[in-house]
Amino acid sequence: MTVLSTTQRQRLLDVARESIRHGLAYGKPLPVQDEDAALLQPGASFVTLNLHDELRGCIGSLEAHQPLVKDVAQNAFSAAFRDSRFPPVTAREFDALDLHISILSPSEPLHFSSEADLLRQLRPGIDGLVLTDGYHRGTFLPQVWEQLPEPAEFLAHLKRKAGLPVNHWSPTLRVERYSVDSIP
Repeated sequence: MTVLSTTQRQRLLDVARESIRHGLAYGKPLPVQDEDAALLQPGASFVTLNLHDELRGCIGSLEAHQPLVKDVAQNAFSAAFRDSRFPPVTAREFDALDLHISILSPSEPLHFSSEADLLRQLRPGIDGLVLTDGYHRGTFLPQVWEQLPEPAEFLAHLKRKAGLPVNHWSPTLRVERYSVDSIP
């Protein structure tokens, strides 16, 4: 993961906010033009919106497939207007939104022989996880450890998010971990 300067980090926050403002006015993400080489490198991000300390939207990319600055613009727009858990953000809410960007490292697979082995490998507060089994898939950013600090509880909730029973175990279960650079 590229270490971003304070100026680059602020630029990403500005792009995220402007993409939501652009979405309110035009119904689509902000078209981004940037000259900063670091922000034009492929990057994966999640944008989380909070309103009055409550989740208001969270959308992201697990893999780098476009320039980071464009990924942030699109994910900010999607978090505001396409998160199926919430109605679209309104102009009245805009000024009160608290934006948080997570820039993801590439994922690395975890190798484990049992659920107990997997739980021993987890790093609370550090690991974001992607859990996959067949068509079921879910992810939790490392920030979720704040609400679910126990590895067994974290994993159970992640299974549920992926559409699996909390006691699900299968030899085809795959888990990958990643870390994030959080802005702010």
